[in-house]
Amino acid sequence: MKTGKILNLQINHQLSGKKSLAVLIDPDKISDPTLFNNFINNCNDFPVDVILCGGSLLANGSLEKTILAIKKLTDIPIVIFPGSNFHVSQYADAILLLSLISGGNAQFLIGEHVVAAPLLKQANIEIIPTAYILVESGGSTTVQYISNTMPIPAHKPEIGVCTAMAGEMLGLQIIYLDAGSGAKLPVPAEFIASVKAHTEVPLWVGGGIKTVEMAYNALKAGADTLVIGTVMEKNPAFLRELSEVYQVFNSKISNIHQ
Repeated sequence: MKTGKILNLQINHQLSGKKSLAVLIDPDKISDPTLFNNFINNCNDFPVDVILCGGSLLANGSLEKTILAIKKLTDIPIVIFPGSNFHVSQYADAILLLSLISGGNAQFLIGEHVVAAPLLKQANIEIIPTAYILVESGGSTTVQYISNTMPIPAHKPEIGVCTAMAGEMLGLQIIYLDAGSGAKLPVPAEFIASVKAHTEVPLWVGGGIKTVEMAYNALKAGADTLVIGTVMEKNPAFLRELSEVYQVFNSKISNIHQ
């Protein structure tokens, strides 16, 4: 499968050492139009590299409406973060085709993909095969409940390393370590660093990142892209606080290339 524009940009950022940011919007949690507009404007000001759109419990039809609403306010690429096989839209720029390789539920390893394949073919959007790995976060999360799988223990990075390497060997193009939406704790820095040291594809990390310090620690440990979701819903100004963290990492890259 050929890599598309969005994946190529992620790869280029990774190779140059530039850190990226993805913001996750759950259509079921967006109700106030003013807050929604402010949310997207904040993404434009940061700037954000990718807007993820999706969730585990989407009402049918809300995904596409949200994507179209986002497109009216920004040119930032919109990538679907699917919770099931019907979360597909031709209006998105791409989709993370998630294979939940940390669990043993065949439905989320390949079953959902089989049902979604004809819809994805018809939608004609960029498909990014993604090794989706759930990491223990101090409590049960929505994705854990919906997928009926157990996350990898946070204190067992060696299991995460072997799982990520297997995903890479299978040809998956991104590794996504996720503590889950609303997680009590983020993916530990040691876990991130271990996976980063043994894999070569872009590494995304999300879930439980509630403070600037947590974001900094994840990036320093080796995350190429951070995924921010719940904290943005509660504190839209968090993006402005994050900008200083990203400047610490990306200013070094700019100085090298000058």
